[in-house]
Amino acid sequence: MSQVIEEYRDGLRGDYRREGYVVAQGVIDQSLVDEARAHIRWLLDRHPGVRPEQLHSELMQDDPFWVRLISDERLLDVAETFIGPNVALFASHYIAKRPFDGQSVLWHQDGGFWPLEPMEVVTLWLSLDEVDQENGCLRMIPGTQKLDIQATHERKDVDNVLGAEMDLSQVDEDRAVDVVLRPGDVEIHHPNLIHGSHANTSSRWRRGLTIRYIPTSTRILSDKPFPSAFLLRGEALPGVNEYQPWPRYRAGDHMPFSGKEEWNDSSEEWNDRMKAFLVSP
Repeated sequence: MSQVIEEYRDGLRGDYRREGYVVAQGVIDQSLVDEARAHIRWLLDRHPGVRPEQLHSELMQDDPFWVRLISDERLLDVAETFIGPNVALFASHYIAKRPFDGQSVLWHQDGGFWPLEPMEVVTLWLSLDEVDQENGCLRMIPGTQKLDIQATHERKDVDNVLGAEMDLSQVDEDRAVDVVLRPGDVEIHHPNLIHGSHANTSSRWRRGLTIRYIPTSTRILSDKPFPSAFLLRGEALPGVNEYQPWPRYRAGDHMPFSGKEEWNDSSEEWNDRMKAFLVSP
């Protein structure tokens, strides 16, 4: 386990239990942050009709850099702190807010949108920019992870990422905390925590990557193999989930990234070891 996480592991767990969220600083180095920013540009070039807030998991099944990023050992160390040693991915999603028109995320609880049973999952929000009140940082309402999941209703009267918002009678906005982050910091939160973010009206980008990690005992409720279900660390439980093979890098098809050749070797080795739990390509 990385020294950064080992030193603060107990404190992270304690704050998470009490507040429903916590921040781990400096988890990812600047070189990987830069590659993730380049990845967003690459995705937007390939999908010109997609807003940068809507780069969803269905794009990652054959994207080796994305899988390399979410399987980074430092991020898995953070995830293991909260869900244990057997770690899988449920979903991942870039929410990149452009300068001046980046959309808001209205008040919600993540768990209300997810087909998981049980709802044992932790979200890591990897910051790729200086994120503050001006460019639409995360806003959390501490302690609300103790609430049950509340219903949401459609909201199309204002531009927003989810197209929905929870009942505002359940939201005490006066208690909201702005989560200010630096590139490489990771915010971690509970699926029941009420949170959102303002639109980006500044001249700066606000780019972040959400990563939804589950223990391998959590079942993804889907009639077909889930495109972003990847086994990342430890062991799978037979009969719970089917997992996708780690994609290999192919020049011309994928964004070049540091260590792409080593990635192909490691992904082949991992897929061979985990073939009993993989979905056939």
